[in-house]
Amino acid sequence: MSRIGKNPVAIPDGVRVELRDQTLTVRGTNATLSLVISNDVTATIADGNVTVEPKDEGKRARAMWGTTRALINNMVTGIATGFTRNLEINGVGYRAAVQGSNLNLQLGYSHDIAYPIPPDVKIVCERPTAIAISGADRQRVGQVAAEIRSFRPPEPYKGKGIKYSDETIRRKEGKKK
Repeated sequence: MSRIGKNPVAIPDGVRVELRDQTLTVRGTNATLSLVISNDVTATIADGNVTVEPKDEGKRARAMWGTTRALINNMVTGIATGFTRNLEINGVGYRAAVQGSNLNLQLGYSHDIAYPIPPDVKIVCERPTAIAISGADRQRVGQVAAEIRSFRPPEPYKGKGIKYSDETIRRKEGKKK
């Protein structure tokens, strides 16, 4: 029995959830997210909660039970409050700035990197060395953060590069004389 799947997902105020055929749609004031539910599980909306149940006792049905419940919970949370991922830039002369619909990154290369900001994600630079990525879709926010980090991942000797704010870099000792 799935410990995650058996818990219902509470629907907060200001969020509308609709189930039509196998498509679950979550609407809020600023965004709309939808999910095609697997054929192995059934979702029902009752009493301000969304519950997910497996159709049979197969291995795939039990796996999709908890996964589907987690995806629905992420959609409801994203519409209600949103998700944010923070990045830090370390290195002399490394900086970022939002210019129009692009994130301009200076990361020690011979050229600047212009990253186009997707329409469903909001990027803010509070400081030249801090980037905040926010949006309603948790997967999309994480994907954009990973793409930006991949331009210059942190290196283990001096720690230069782009890292998540909660990430710990394993440092190595340099060469000895």
